[in-house]
Amino acid sequence: MLDDRRPFHVRHGRPAVAMGVTATRRTLLAGLAALPLAGCAARLAGTPDRPRIGGVEMLDPALAAIIDPAARAEVLGTGYGWAEGPAWVPAGNYLLFTDPGNNVMYRYRPGGAVEEFLRPAGLATPVPPEIREAGANGLAIDGAGRLVIADSGTRVISAIDLATMRRTVLADRFEGKRFNSPNDVAIARNGAIYFTDPPYGFTAAEESPLREVQHNGLYLRDPDGALHLLDRHHRPNGVGLSPNGRTLYLSLSDEQRPEVLAYALGTDGRPSGPPRLFHDMRSHHAAGRPGLPDGMDVAENGTVFASGPGGIHVLTPEGRLLGIIGTGTAIANCAIGQDENGGRCLYLTAHTMLARVPLRG
Repeated sequence: MLDDRRPFHVRHGRPAVAMGVTATRRTLLAGLAALPLAGCAARLAGTPDRPRIGGVEMLDPALAAIIDPAARAEVLGTGYGWAEGPAWVPAGNYLLFTDPGNNVMYRYRPGGAVEEFLRPAGLATPVPPEIREAGANGLAIDGAGRLVIADSGTRVISAIDLATMRRTVLADRFEGKRFNSPNDVAIARNGAIYFTDPPYGFTAAEESPLREVQHNGLYLRDPDGALHLLDRHHRPNGVGLSPNGRTLYLSLSDEQRPEVLAYALGTDGRPSGPPRLFHDMRSHHAAGRPGLPDGMDVAENGTVFASGPGGIHVLTPEGRLLGIIGTGTAIANCAIGQDENGGRCLYLTAHTMLARVPLRG
């Protein structure tokens, strides 16, 4: 899998694209990134530093209760190699997101500018050539307000106390073997952590000489620290939990199987049986729309916002597709948060940019 990664440096909190393009894994996810979303309006005029792009494709009238069908994405920042892992921090009213390939974490305060928050965000030692994504990837906030990180470069699940910036490793091995490159996290109300461990962070993926765990897994870390391998998949990626904590969603960034799965969870937090197909994105992928299933967020009413071909697929708790939020580029991930007026919005990490769209309700 390939990636269009653009190295950059930061000036006054804003990333500036430097010359040069390194081909790595994400061209597949970002493929056809310049292609506009079918059925969406062209770029609309906005402020010079915050243009409006893309649009909303309404496939079911019920979408109008969630998002204005005339909404357009507002660009908040640009120039990232591959924007990822957004998480809203309620205690500080700000958004954190990552750029795994460049090993940086950013903060966006509504009404302000994107600023560098943490560098390095992941691997703190010199980066060996075998590591392709040295930074943090997926983020989540736990019940204690800590930032829980799927650290692709360090190959661990860790937590940062945002008051002291002290970092604690929560999980680094399964059965004595180091993880591949943890990718995304979701946290249950009792503190249990679900996470995925694909090989995306390795330069040679499954063929990496650094690889110790010989499968790509979906895991559970119990509140007491015990680890469980829940399932194995070719390309596990984003994870999310239903509001009642009884359903676990998993995205597969698999060209042959671009799907979102749903696992029914027992009282112990583990799947009570095999997963069911929640949303099939094969037709959207076959149509050449940019992106593959990647990250997701789940609203309090159970609406699932799942990235996939064409943008963010807006799904009912039953898996019915209501519409697609597009930017014209591959969208890696999303997070529900607030704007500067306190209104609900959906933040989008869309290839080289951070954007947002307002939500209703």
